[in-house]
Amino acid sequence: MTIGSFPVSTSSQMEFVDITRELQEAVNRSGIEDGICLVYNPHTTAGLTINEGADPAVRHDLIGVLSRMVPLDYPYRHLEGNSPSHMMATLTGSSVSVIIDRGRLQLGTWQRIFFCEFDGPRNRKVRWKILEG
Repeated sequence: MTIGSFPVSTSSQMEFVDITRELQEAVNRSGIEDGICLVYNPHTTAGLTINEGADPAVRHDLIGVLSRMVPLDYPYRHLEGNSPSHMMATLTGSSVSVIIDRGRLQLGTWQRIFFCEFDGPRNRKVRWKILEG
């Protein structure tokens, strides 16, 4: 088992940051050939997801649809001004798990792992744990 974290900096209020390379590098450093990579986001206004990474339009569309699903003008009781970010983070979730086989994350051909910023720009942190098995 190995455990660690890495920083993620965002430059927009809403942004999907591809973190696949950083996670594959963590797997490489771990030396674990067979197991699972658990990825966790400890922030309440950001999420994690796995989706297509080949076409940047997909990320744009995901942000657009989430923005339409979560109303900005709802009478939120949480008055910090970032309530929609909390809702979007709940929709995307705070963790993902990926199988490791022969030292490689077992993602589909077009899949990438994304940190989903909903309350940026910010400096964030992503935590991971790699379990052998």
